[in-house]
Amino acid sequence: MKKLKFLFAFLLLAGSVFQIQAAKINAVKVGSKINVTIDGKYFTSYIFSSDEKYPFFYPVNGPMSGGSVTSMRNGEYPHHSSLFFGCDQVNGGNYWQEGLERGRIISVNAEILKEGGDSVVISDECIWSRPGAVSPVKDKRIFTITAPSATMRQIDAELTLDMLMDVHIKKTNHSLFSVRMAADLSVKNGGTMVNAAGDSGEKDTFGKSSPWMDYCGKRGDFIEGIAILQHPSNPWYPSPWFTRDYGFFSPTPMYWPSGDKETFVKKGESLLLRYRVLVHGGTTAEAKIAEQFEQYK
Repeated sequence: MKKLKFLFAFLLLAGSVFQIQAAKINAVKVGSKINVTIDGKYFTSYIFSSDEKYPFFYPVNGPMSGGSVTSMRNGEYPHHSSLFFGCDQVNGGNYWQEGLERGRIISVNAEILKEGGDSVVISDECIWSRPGAVSPVKDKRIFTITAPSATMRQIDAELTLDMLMDVHIKKTNHSLFSVRMAADLSVKNGGTMVNAAGDSGEKDTFGKSSPWMDYCGKRGDFIEGIAILQHPSNPWYPSPWFTRDYGFFSPTPMYWPSGDKETFVKKGESLLLRYRVLVHGGTTAEAKIAEQFEQYK
C-alpha cells in the first residue's frame, strides 16, 4: 500500500512538471476514425462510421492503466456507445437507440483542425436524418483534446444545434451528452459515482441538479475515472442527472421538462451546449474535480 501511495504521489509530482513540459498530442484520420495519441500512447478515437447510429469516442483510455474507462454496448443496453451525444423522441424520430431506420446522426464533415503541440482539435458537421422525414436538426461540434497533467486527459466539447424546423422532444431519459462506464468501474462493482454536493450512488444522485458528476473505481493498483462538467452558460444549467449504478450517467434535462410534458425549440433557434470531460487518475478529491469545475467557469 505504501508503494502505491508513493507511486501516485510521484505521478502527481510528475504532473506538475508535465504542465511545464506539455505533452505532445497527435491525431490522424484513418477511414472513418480520427485516432488521438498523447506522447505516443493511444488515447481515443472519434468514430463516425456510416453504419453507426451517431459519432462517438471509443475507447477513452485512462492515464494510469491505459485501458478504457468507458465501454461499448452490451446485450442489455446496445444503445450505450462509450462517450456519445444523441437524443430520443425528436419529432417522432429516435436519434439514440439502435435501429438506423428510426433516425441517425450522420457525420458529413469530420476533420482535424489542429494536431501536434499541446492539443488536438477535431470538428464535425452532422445532420439528423430519418427515412421519409425532413431533418429536424443539424449540428456543428468541436472537440479540443489536451493533457493538463500526467494523470489527467481533457476533452472540451462544444456542440451547436441548429433547428431546421419547430422541434418538440417528448419526455425521455435518452438525451444529450452521456457516458457508459467500463463495467469494472461501476458502482455495482465497487466504484463511486458522486456529484458536486457529495451525494453518491444512483439512489442519491438520480434526478438531482448538479454542475458536475464524477464516476471512478479501482482498476488493478490504481483508481481511474471520468467526470462530466456542464458549462454554466448551457441551457437548462445545471441539468438534473440520469444516473445508474451499473455505469451510466448523463445530464439529461429532457427527462424533467417544464410542466413534465415536452421540450420545445423553435425553427431557426440555435442551442450551444458545452461540456468538459476529465479522464483522471485518483479519486474525485485527488483529481480535484471541484477545483477543475471552478476553472471551467
